[in-house]
Amino acid sequence: MALSHDPLWPRAGGWSAPEGDVDFGVIGVPTYSTSITPGSANLTPAAVREVLPRYSEVFQTGDDIHTASRLARHDFGDVIDPDGDEAGAIRVVTEAVSRTRLLVAIGGDNALTVPVAVAAWGDQIATAGLITVDAHLDVRDGVSNGSPVRRLIEDFGVDPARVVQIAIADFANSAEYLRRVRDWGVTVITRDDVARRGVDAIVQEALAIAGADGGPVHVDLDIDACDRSVAPACPASIPGGLSAYEMRQFARGFARDDRVTTIDLAEVDAGADAEDGRTVRLTALCVLEALAGLAER
Repeated sequence: MALSHDPLWPRAGGWSAPEGDVDFGVIGVPTYSTSITPGSANLTPAAVREVLPRYSEVFQTGDDIHTASRLARHDFGDVIDPDGDEAGAIRVVTEAVSRTRLLVAIGGDNALTVPVAVAAWGDQIATAGLITVDAHLDVRDGVSNGSPVRRLIEDFGVDPARVVQIAIADFANSAEYLRRVRDWGVTVITRDDVARRGVDAIVQEALAIAGADGGPVHVDLDIDACDRSVAPACPASIPGGLSAYEMRQFARGFARDDRVTTIDLAEVDAGADAEDGRTVRLTALCVLEALAGLAER
């Protein structure tokens, strides 16, 4: 359905390709082939781009009206075959990272977190940090969408003391994997902690830990941390997860910090969404929340 045109209501998305460096970029990383639950998460980057024009780039803080259109924005397109050529995906994302202050990578399943984080950290991995907002620990053995955190620690060498996992849910992880992250020294903040303490306090704690050594911080926003009523396109979302608003708060809160250079949005299968497209729309709003956070720096 064609959207209406109003010159006084400019729409988000459709970002052009300016010369040189930009403030904000998006890139599609359509991983899906190693997913524990087979699906079509590779369709999601295109679906998010399609719904972005339903929204504007205007937001408010108190009585102040802001527009993120003052920032230079660029869409870097999609990485080709990120599952089959992870090294190539890292190279493509590295180029995009080098041209942006903040890059948002749209998945794809959670396997995208590995190439995006590795690209973000580059040769600064000794001081880099990782923050996940996810119901799941993602420390399984092997290579899948259930293993990115383990791979980043064991295979790529990020210090688990600078890894923070937020919104970890009951009945969504095994005792063995919970013991694994505890033994590594990963900071685990549960879904109950988020409800009790609030998003803002947890954002500050996570940044203090992941950014303790001043290196670049990658943030993985796994939409399946949200309640199943707002994220039906996430195969592993469960009742009692984060609200859509809480996830949006996390996106903007982390994007406000200069140490955060990349954010990924993971685990949405656009082919499995509700008829109203609510999960894809939430993902698009997280893109815009990250853009707003950058504008607030």
